[in-house]
Amino acid sequence: MCTLALQILTLLVNIIIYSHGFYVPGVAPVEFKKGQRIEVKAVKMTSIHTQLPYEYYSLPLCIPKNGTFVYKSENLGEVLRGDRIVNTPYEVHMAENIKCRLLCHKQNDPINWSVEESEKVASRIEHEYFVHLLIDNLPVATKIINVDTSERTIEQGYHLGFMSKGKTYINNHLKLLLKYHKHSQDSYRVVGFEVETFSVDKDHMTFVDDSCQFSSEAKPQLVNEDTGTKLYFTYSVEWGESEIEWASRWDIYLGMKDVQIHWFSIVNSIVVLFFLSGILTMIIVRTLRRDIARYNSDEKIEDMIEETGWKLVHGDVFRPPPKRMLFAAVIGSGIQIFLMSLITIFIAMLGMLSPASRGALMTAAIFLYVFMGLIAGYYSARLYNTMKGKQWKQAAFLTATLYPAIVFGSCFFLNFFIMGKHSSGAVPFSTMMALLCLWFCISLPLVYLGYYFGCRKQPFQHPVRTNFIPRKVPEQVWYMNTLVCILMAGILPFGAVFIELFFIFNALWENQFYYLFGFLFLVFCILVISVSQISIVMVYFQLCGEDYHWWWKSFVISGGSSVYILIYSIFYFFTKLEITEFIPILLYIGYTGLMVLTFWILTGTIGFFAAYTFIRKIYAAVKID
Repeated sequence: MCTLALQILTLLVNIIIYSHGFYVPGVAPVEFKKGQRIEVKAVKMTSIHTQLPYEYYSLPLCIPKNGTFVYKSENLGEVLRGDRIVNTPYEVHMAENIKCRLLCHKQNDPINWSVEESEKVASRIEHEYFVHLLIDNLPVATKIINVDTSERTIEQGYHLGFMSKGKTYINNHLKLLLKYHKHSQDSYRVVGFEVETFSVDKDHMTFVDDSCQFSSEAKPQLVNEDTGTKLYFTYSVEWGESEIEWASRWDIYLGMKDVQIHWFSIVNSIVVLFFLSGILTMIIVRTLRRDIARYNSDEKIEDMIEETGWKLVHGDVFRPPPKRMLFAAVIGSGIQIFLMSLITIFIAMLGMLSPASRGALMTAAIFLYVFMGLIAGYYSARLYNTMKGKQWKQAAFLTATLYPAIVFGSCFFLNFFIMGKHSSGAVPFSTMMALLCLWFCISLPLVYLGYYFGCRKQPFQHPVRTNFIPRKVPEQVWYMNTLVCILMAGILPFGAVFIELFFIFNALWENQFYYLFGFLFLVFCILVISVSQISIVMVYFQLCGEDYHWWWKSFVISGGSSVYILIYSIFYFFTKLEITEFIPILLYIGYTGLMVLTFWILTGTIGFFAAYTFIRKIYAAVKID
């Protein structure tokens, strides 16, 4: 716990010192002298086909010369991402080129992989694993040139190897292409890190002292799964001066090539908002104003019944829903998720949670969720009091444990399968205990504290009294069926978030950076407004049909866009991903299911509060006999 507290404190200090309202990497620039040693670190190996990250030394690669593995102290987000940052034997010095050098062994002394080790390496190559390295906290990139269009794109990491004619070859020579920016006469900063990979058979290498030579036509290094593999690992370093300044060195990874698509999404979403606003204006300005004027006049009640039926249920509209404790717990969880999402996206939009601060986004989200338990407990308690609930301690416990228990239980179950594959994505036992401590030692007490203060406050005031005997609900028209309403209400909010959802899925499942938080914040605001408007419209139509069971229905219907996200995730799986093994499929189903559930609780809570506010306003505006 002390370590976690220290890590989050360090993160906050970095945010305060280095953020200036726009993108600034999350750490201070490091300046090197010419010839100064720069450490090359390994992060992990990843594949979009398996979704299982592995530690760098999970394969029999070259180890540091002193045989000592030095792992970086990682924050909570890095551990959950599967990062295991460790030192490597590469020797790189500022502005000093290396033509070719053996990595970890001497001449006539190649690495000798056994059959089992060769099979393991070949399996990783067949699954197209990428290796991720770091220099000065800058990740390695590989330039890919499209033969047809000559367009250059950037991939994170480099390919471990390649397949050709059914055989497996390993990239055993790396050409490190490094860029520096001269900050002063004798001060240099690393501003670029790319790699070119080569596969060179050991018999096509020649050695002179510590250097090596090979021709570009040399035969590639085969990974022999039948008899084992003998090979050399070599590398070269090529430095170049660059005009790119240190603050802009991440632009190559974060270049927004699809800005027009995002703006199109924003414009499309705004059009949707205007459409919904037009419907609301028609309802409120024309229909509701006319209804309220007639209700407040001296006309006979029979004439009003022909016009609309929403006033007829005034004695039941605020009747507490069934399972009020569960309802208060779900709404409390939604408040917690909403505040966590809003603050995290806003901070990220300001550039305070940059990719340079690895794992900072996830760490910040987890801690914000934990500390938002106080506010969630307060409003959940007031709502529970309003629904005349009496068992506030049980309600507080349910609020504090319902959503986290689902998430933790699901991840705990999936973690067993990840551990079975010996993946670095498996959450260590110590981290699980730390998460449990955050949950039970911070979040749970804060929810109880919020409930304590919330129960001492007045319940939300309702403008009309609830009748003792409930009114019978007439038969509803077909389009007010819950399933139909979910499908109708979900399509427009989903349309507003669809484009950003595509890029978020790419970042999650295809190992890409996502840093379009400015667009994401705008889309989040549009989502809140559109869900609120949809909820008000649907609840108004429901009340006009004299159906006063709106509490749960407003929540369920407002989360209708999550149904479309579920459908899209299935479509994305079959059209974009190439996953065939059982465990990666299980991971995709599990994590996507949690995303859909979270989005449903989030949008459902937004829709409920919008509908609740709307209903209190309209019933406060009419005279009740």
